[in-house]
Amino acid sequence: MLEGKLPKEEKISPFWREMVVLRSYVPSPVVAVNPCQRSGLCCTCEECAMYSTSAFSKLSRVGIRHPPPLPFIGNLLFFREGFWENHTKLITEYGPVCGYYIGRQMFVVVSSPEMIKQILVTDFSNFTNRTKPNLISKPMLDSILCLRDDRWMYVRSLLTPAFSDTKLKEMTPLINQACDILLCNLKVYADSGKAFDIQRCYNCFTLDVVGSVAFGTEVDSQKNPDDPFVKNCRTFFEMSLFKPLLILILSFPYIMIPLLRIFPNKKQKELNGFFIQTIKNAIVYRHQQDAAERRRDFLQWMLDACNSARCSAVLGPSAAPRQHEAPLAGTAPAEKAQKALTEDEIAGQAFLFLIAGYETTTSTLSFATYLLATNPECQEKVLREVDEFSAKH
Repeated sequence: MLEGKLPKEEKISPFWREMVVLRSYVPSPVVAVNPCQRSGLCCTCEECAMYSTSAFSKLSRVGIRHPPPLPFIGNLLFFREGFWENHTKLITEYGPVCGYYIGRQMFVVVSSPEMIKQILVTDFSNFTNRTKPNLISKPMLDSILCLRDDRWMYVRSLLTPAFSDTKLKEMTPLINQACDILLCNLKVYADSGKAFDIQRCYNCFTLDVVGSVAFGTEVDSQKNPDDPFVKNCRTFFEMSLFKPLLILILSFPYIMIPLLRIFPNKKQKELNGFFIQTIKNAIVYRHQQDAAERRRDFLQWMLDACNSARCSAVLGPSAAPRQHEAPLAGTAPAEKAQKALTEDEIAGQAFLFLIAGYETTTSTLSFATYLLATNPECQEKVLREVDEFSAKH
């Protein structure tokens, strides 16, 4: 027979611990409370209190200083005004190695140059993996941000040459096409003498470049804002997570994450399907073209790298690490050859290109334009330097 005692704290699974806490928020129809019920209520409240702070002792146990966390949400409110300035404030108050909690998840901040070098160079093989992508779905799930261990290293080794000087020069004509359209539009606005939203122009320009270079598709969002690619991109970037839902996810990850997997966001699923299908259509079209007709873009580079990897595997695979690459922690010195990039992984890298390049490029161009407009002397200096560079190259 089971005794009416709570199991020891370490034996309660995270899922059931969260269920006990959530149960305390459910209204009870009982009006009169007898001693037994009161005892159960006390146990529930005690469990709730224990759970709300149970994850917030990890940093202190290893001697890392951090702001006092609030129950359930940790230091989430510490960053309510943004991350950059508050990270600086955090380092100033708590030292070059400090930490914080977002919900129940622990984060460590390192600002010491010596330690950063040790982490990113000397001991990098121990730090290749990012946070586990619990709520990330395809195509982002197959991007290099979410790949782990040897697969991450293999895909990274394939992608790195795509950003060499030679490969970037091959992609320059595609970028110049979008630049020409942007300049024509800006000239029309300048001749009209009316105020206009420069950020909107840069939004369209960035989408044109990303669509052309990463997704291998001709996009003219500057002239055709109703293009399906443009509309889906804008819908994606306008989506945001409902804030109360975010707090629930951070506070009760073992319950909320499985629930969100069971009941996914339908709109998000449609958008993900659109981007994956766009890439797959482009891949089929490239295979139908002659080699001389294919565009020299990021997508084509991934396809070429994929084909080269298949050829290398057939001719004689070699999985030994290069001289400057240390094997990943916990792996054998000799691993079997990695399989070539899949279509899903190609779609993942293209989607990452969009995520990483859209907002950052648009914001940088917008602020740079504002600073040049308000500092004419700098504008003239930049123009001279650009003219000199163009004359040389």
